[in-house]
Amino acid sequence: MLVRERMSSPVITIDGKTPVMEALDLMRHENIRRTPVVDAQGKMVGIVSDKDLLNAGPSDATTLSVWELNYLLTKVQVKEVMTKNVLTVTEDTPIEEAAYIMAENKIGGLPVMRRQELVGLITETDLFKIFLEMMGAREVGVRVTALVPEKPGELEALTHAIAKAGGSFISFGQFSGRSESDKLVTFKVSGMSETAVQDTITPFIEQLIDIRTCCTSDK
Repeated sequence: MLVRERMSSPVITIDGKTPVMEALDLMRHENIRRTPVVDAQGKMVGIVSDKDLLNAGPSDATTLSVWELNYLLTKVQVKEVMTKNVLTVTEDTPIEEAAYIMAENKIGGLPVMRRQELVGLITETDLFKIFLEMMGAREVGVRVTALVPEKPGELEALTHAIAKAGGSFISFGQFSGRSESDKLVTFKVSGMSETAVQDTITPFIEQLIDIRTCCTSDK
């Protein structure tokens, strides 16, 4: 999956000369938490988050009155609080690479570029939605978490056994195990009971960590 398949587009942008309070009102109205900042020619010059805007006020230690504070805030512009050195990705960036960049840099969103043109925005919310899809969170089925041996052919044998028993995979995820000799798998199947799934997978796993029927079929 590539970024272009899950990015938000077109992007809501804001001018750097916009007052902070006006920018906050825009974010609340559009229900967004960050937005790229553009100049008069539409070129991206920064990015600003709701936290940047909320932290734009004077210190709590100030002796100014509330009216003086409000007046000052009307004078503060987005360009004064935005992040100028913006990390970006392209439309063809793999989604996991974008997630890695966000996690490593502790940021919640990345502008998406097509050469010098801003064409989208990928955010942590988009990644959460992808995770829900990958794990089949909105589908009802038997959900299993288990440790399996880290050996060639083990996963093939496990999935083949489920399919042979009449199960249909809704999701399947593989994660780091507790040691180099095993892997943690989490999957969800339909068409089988919990008992049938457990009986089927027992010969192929080291440890059954959790099994349950879930979740909701409501969209």
